[in-house]
Amino acid sequence: MNPTQPAPAQPTTDTVLTDVTGMLRTVLAEYGDDDVPIGMATTFNRDLELESIDLVTLAGLLEERYGQRVNLAEFLAGMEFDEIIELTVGRLVEHVTESLKTAQAG
Repeated sequence: MNPTQPAPAQPTTDTVLTDVTGMLRTVLAEYGDDDVPIGMATTFNRDLELESIDLVTLAGLLEERYGQRVNLAEFLAGMEFDEIIELTVGRLVEHVTESLKTAQAG
């Protein structure tokens, strides 16, 4: 793994969406689906058809990029099953943005 890259000084929805989209394209490339449109309303289950192992890969990519500031497993653990099934890219982006802002403030 590469060392953690520095996060933007002021994380914004746009910069985090760009990062997360790149990570998702990496995960989807394993299936040859790296050209699927990804936006804030894109769902992990219905639109991207990600499996639980794909979320593990995504968690690793998030940690590689942001370090311990963003913990996908902890984020998902606080959700009900239906919430996880309906999880959107936008909700993850919001979580990442807030986690980064909290880490910078603390």
